Amino acid sequence: MKKEMILTGIKPTGDPHIGNYLGAIKPAIEFTNNNDKYECFYFMADYHALTTVKTGEELKRYTLEIASSWLACGLDPEKVVFYKQSDIPEIFELYTILTNVTPKGLMNRAHAYKAVVDENTKNNEEADFNVNMGLYNYPILMAADILMFNTNKVPVGMDQKQHIEIARDIATYFNNRYGNVLQIPEPFIKEEVAIILGLDGRKMSKSYGNTIELFLPEEKLQKVINKIVTDSSAPDEPKGTDNTIFELYKLFATEKELKEFETKLANGISWGEAKKELFVKMNEILKPMRDKYEYYMNNSEVVDKILAEGAKKARKIAENQLKIVRKIIGV
Repeated sequence: MKKEMILTGIKPTGDPHIGNYLGAIKPAIEFTNNNDKYECFYFMADYHALTTVKTGEELKRYTLEIASSWLACGLDPEKVVFYKQSDIPEIFELYTILTNVTPKGLMNRAHAYKAVVDENTKNNEEADFNVNMGLYNYPILMAADILMFNTNKVPVGMDQKQHIEIARDIATYFNNRYGNVLQIPEPFIKEEVAIILGLDGRKMSKSYGNTIELFLPEEKLQKVINKIVTDSSAPDEPKGTDNTIFELYKLFATEKELKEFETKLANGISWGEAKKELFVKMNEILKPMRDKYEYYMNNSEVVDKILAEGAKKARKIAENQLKIVRKIIGV
């Protein structure tokens, strides 16, 4: 049976947080435990980061942090093809080709672009104020990332679903013109972790300032967890499961542990004690990963070697795919 191709990436734009781990990294790594069925390509989307990262020093540091994070979280480079986007020049040639079959109207509907336009309108600025072509064409480059490797499934959060829909549209436009060359990808959304709640109860996001960094030292992790917003229930008052503490706890606990925690809430555990229990459970899972993260961050040459080996494997497939595409378009 032919293996399904799974591909996902993450932008190196700063310290990874719990939402990155639960919403993207962990589900992606789970695919690698079934490598008889799936072939997995995971990459550092460093060119995508240029829309927000402004210096070379920052980009280099962030790329090391994110690569180290994935490895610390359990990514086995022997089971996957793990590489930097920037090491695969074929992606950028495919990107150029795809721009010629992509309608401008499709890019006008992209969420990231529309968000900037809406903000500009709100502030009485020109609609395209501070919009560069990297931001505007971002979905086309993402489509090239995906379509280069005949990807079947892309693990994403709910908020990233549109990018896969756009990649599907672009592949369809190309195939309608040149024949069925590009694989039409499907999004893979793990519903129970589609949205990770942050400290304030909203979706965990750096833009909201409500994240829990993935590799905080124990003392800092406890302090951050203590900042989780709760209601005004009295210490001995029964509490339900519709709260951020429970939602985070269930993402780290076993089914048995979750039932026990639910019972404690119903029996009136205080929010302070509930936060302590959440800390203990999270720290139990995160401590081994934290130690590995520190190792990789202090041994960047190990990470560089892993990414370079992954790039060699990825380029073999990319070169073949681009050869097919170039031939069919007449280049």
